[in-house]
Amino acid sequence: MNDTVPWLSAEEQRSWRSLVRLHQKLFSSLTADLQARSGLSGADFEVLVALTDVPEGRLRFQDLAKEIEWEQSRLSHQIRRMTKRELVAREECAEDGRGAFVVITGRGREVIEAAAAKHVVTVRRLVVDALTPDEFAELGRLSAKLGDHITGSR
Repeated sequence: MNDTVPWLSAEEQRSWRSLVRLHQKLFSSLTADLQARSGLSGADFEVLVALTDVPEGRLRFQDLAKEIEWEQSRLSHQIRRMTKRELVAREECAEDGRGAFVVITGRGREVIEAAAAKHVVTVRRLVVDALTPDEFAELGRLSAKLGDHITGSR
């Protein structure tokens, strides 16, 4: 072994692997539930949530990609699929002929509103109800701290 590598201690490794397994189980459970109960993929849901988080329900492609931390090519493929299902529309930008907006449609709003109501029940069942209010608040604080650290390390 390389002595210059800051290897994880046994306890650090257990904690790290536990976090990774949690992420995998939670993501898998939530996406399977979304698909079964709402007919949406996790990717569909992520895009629709980002669009409903802005009052106009529209974002430039590059802003949406940045918001959900996706590469442009992945987002383009996803938007193409969602456009065929009439969940979103693509609008050219009048001010900038090269730019385009992704806009949530009326159907997209209906679908995300129905899905969100079911999704929150699952989130509550899988995570919120498993912790005390203080533990859940601490989870939020630690998650935000890690997110800020990761963003600052880029």
